[in-house]
Amino acid sequence: MDKWRWQVFSGELTPETYNDGWWALRTQYQGIRPPVERPSDYFDPGGKYHIPGNVSYTRYFIAHILQFQFHKAACDMAGWEGPLHRCSIYGAENIGEKFNAMLEMGASEPWPEALEAFTGTREMDGGAIVEYFAPLVEYLKEQNKDRQCGW
Repeated sequence: MDKWRWQVFSGELTPETYNDGWWALRTQYQGIRPPVERPSDYFDPGGKYHIPGNVSYTRYFIAHILQFQFHKAACDMAGWEGPLHRCSIYGAENIGEKFNAMLEMGASEPWPEALEAFTGTREMDGGAIVEYFAPLVEYLKEQNKDRQCGW
């Protein structure tokens, strides 16, 4: 959605090509096509709340990265030494208190300060997602070794 929006704002897409551009990106990134012919004068992007509401979709991508970064930081605080996908901090009140203290900062501090308060770093890092899903990725590589995947 944000890539489509950026193409609109840059002028790469014009009102005459909004719908065609929308479906080109949906096909490229999601592997889906419209169920029926979609004329250029239709406005299918408007069916997604985030487009007419001018709400960035990047926020979900960022939240996903942070979710796993917080999980890893919590597991590190708990002294977990096993695979990340097996870690549970259930009952670790000290970690919950530290997480709550970060959340209580609200908008009173810039987000890197809040991130650092819990994780110890001011930088977002996608490494925790890679670590968490590494066993699944290896399994899928083995299961799909003789297959051609994609659209």
